[in-house]
Amino acid sequence: MLIGRDIHKTFDQLSNKLHVLKGLNLTIQDGEILAIVGPSGAGKSTLLHILGGLDKPTSGTVVLDDEEIYALNDAQRAKVRNQKIGFVFQFYHLLPEFTALENVVLPALVKGNSNNVHDIEHGGVHLLEKVGLKERLQHRPNQLSGGEQQRVAIARALINSPKIIFCDEPTGNLDSESGHQIIELLVGLNRANKQTLVIVTHDEEIAKLSRRIIRIRDGILVND
Repeated sequence: MLIGRDIHKTFDQLSNKLHVLKGLNLTIQDGEILAIVGPSGAGKSTLLHILGGLDKPTSGTVVLDDEEIYALNDAQRAKVRNQKIGFVFQFYHLLPEFTALENVVLPALVKGNSNNVHDIEHGGVHLLEKVGLKERLQHRPNQLSGGEQQRVAIARALINSPKIIFCDEPTGNLDSESGHQIIELLVGLNRANKQTLVIVTHDEEIAKLSRRIIRIRDGILVND
């Protein structure tokens, strides 16, 4: 479903170049759960952002559904992200002035896949109910706990029925109990919807809930 070939990423730091990813190759199958683990600074999040079309590699290719996403222009790549990819981040990135429901439905309104706002809102309500927030539809982010905000972010990631969901340290801002609830929720959604799930985490216990673990060290894939 997704192939990364010979991915390099270099950042300029004053007079030096920081080589974060060093020729990494990775294939992700349709419907699998994959955890990416490794020490801080190993390049995990950089790899995730490149695979998800957020950050262009210095060299190498990323192919999603037989389409090379970095051969596309910015607008075309943004459309691919909106229609095929969902993101869940450590810091939620919810819009503070919007309710939980408004945050969830926004990607569907951007996609423009329906002229019926009522249908889109109904889908958002259904997802928030699925993640256990039936009573929080009209709450704003500052009225929600961290775990509840992350559940809203998950519902938002699912609203356009993406083929693949990328999660970058989705439990990093949560206590251990809330974190495991979030991972169990994601794994359950994978089983129910057969959507591919890629999780960057430093937590080995969370990684063990995945069906496949890859380890990165110093920008190199050392174990799969």
